Amino acid sequence: MSQQRPDRSTPRQASRPDASMSLLTNVMDHALDDGYAEAAERKAAAGTRGLPRTLRAKLGLAAGLVLAAVVVTVGAAQARISAPTLAKEREELINRIEHGTADADAVQKRVDALRDDVGAMQREALKKHGGDRAELLALLAGSTQVTGPGVKLVVDDAKSAKSSGGGPRESTGFSDTGRLRDRDLQRVVNGLWASGAEAVAVNEQRLTSLSAIRAAGDAILVDNKPLVPPYTVLAVGDGRKLATAFQDSADGQYLDVLRKNYGIRTKISAENEVRLPPAPSLIVRTAQPKAGAAGGADTGKGTS
Repeated sequence: MSQQRPDRSTPRQASRPDASMSLLTNVMDHALDDGYAEAAERKAAAGTRGLPRTLRAKLGLAAGLVLAAVVVTVGAAQARISAPTLAKEREELINRIEHGTADADAVQKRVDALRDDVGAMQREALKKHGGDRAELLALLAGSTQVTGPGVKLVVDDAKSAKSSGGGPRESTGFSDTGRLRDRDLQRVVNGLWASGAEAVAVNEQRLTSLSAIRAAGDAILVDNKPLVPPYTVLAVGDGRKLATAFQDSADGQYLDVLRKNYGIRTKISAENEVRLPPAPSLIVRTAQPKAGAAGGADTGKGTS
């Protein structure tokens, strides 16, 4: 009879079916870390002791609105208080400007009156010592108003003219901006003088032997006074003859080239009567008495 072999293997322990899923079970049982759970508990405890969140936010918003209203109210009150002072200061400033303008106008009128008196005395002195040459001298000096037949020449920029930052036209060519330059006006005036003009004025500015036509940017200055286009040039002389002579001259042809190639607008006409104002100011820079003249001897010194 065979003997049964003893089972020497260690007895197996009974195991749970879900023993291999202990990690997942732990995660499901403890969804939050213990530290997070404690922090949530403390926060909840503090919330129960304080005001509710919504009410706190409402109170904060209300406090902010009240503060803004107080600031606006205070600013409006200050502006209302200072408004009369500002209005008074503005009114005083306006009054000062008006008084200053009135005083400047009165001084200018006085200067004009004194200038007329000086001009009248100069003309009387010229008549006394110059005889028949007084009128001619006054005409050449531009110290008297001139009326007579002549030429009216109107020169204007091209319709499509645009301002440029460059200087006046160079001697070697033209600028393509369509604007009249100081050199152009100089040639026009010199052409009229050369064609027989006895007196010339540009935009009511009488030209004399001391006059200057210059440029300041795009502006043309005549005796340091800026002019605005169109430029009206008046010249006293035989109207038809003067106009024909100018158009046939080199300067007249120069102006015609500006008209054809660059759109400069020109219009010339013979007038039965043109009126030229006197020069704004005449300064005797150096005067020397003539030897043997009545009322004084030759001192040899000039008077400026």
